[in-house]
Amino acid sequence: MNYLAHIFLARQSGPAMVGAMLGDFVKADVGGKYPGEVAREITLHRNIDSYTDAHPVVRSAVQLFGDGRRRYAGIVLDVYYDHLLTRHWNAYSDTPRKELIARFYRALAEHDALLPERLRDIAPRIIAQDWLSAYEDIEGVEMTVARISQRLSRNGHLLREGLLDLREHRAAIDRGFDLFFPELVRFSLERRAALAGSTGTPASIVTDLR
Repeated sequence: MNYLAHIFLARQSGPAMVGAMLGDFVKADVGGKYPGEVAREITLHRNIDSYTDAHPVVRSAVQLFGDGRRRYAGIVLDVYYDHLLTRHWNAYSDTPRKELIARFYRALAEHDALLPERLRDIAPRIIAQDWLSAYEDIEGVEMTVARISQRLSRNGHLLREGLLDLREHRAAIDRGFDLFFPELVRFSLERRAALAGSTGTPASIVTDLR
């Protein structure tokens, strides 16, 4: 999943949202390096990514992409799923999207000392350019994918060309998301509770799933 979905799934607190963001920027061993809630959300971020990659709906969506482009389909889908979450936000949360994003930006700035150098360098741009609001239309998805493709050492064109597959199969991918995302929300709640229980910390459960 991409940034907005991870922040949404960790929405119970500022530290949890920061931990969800850190999942893309730190190495696997986080024991003792971060406060408990932050470390737990880093682990949960990776659990969520593994669950997503293995989910039958997502695996079927990947198969809609052409040969050569299929290996990059997960990136395109991650970004597009943020777009779909944006479009259907009110079906999943009573908290306005812009309010939650603003809360995350404040938490990111407040936890600057915890951020690894790479994230600390780009955090001001994430906030100033409002990256998490970039998925309101398909053009924002395409711009985000293009930006990611520029960071690849090779085959960035294959990632960009995956947008052609996305446009061709949007209806099927949209239907799959409606099945997949509620299951992901339930997984994240259950997995967070299990992780909190394993550390002896009371689980913080979000209850606004409709």
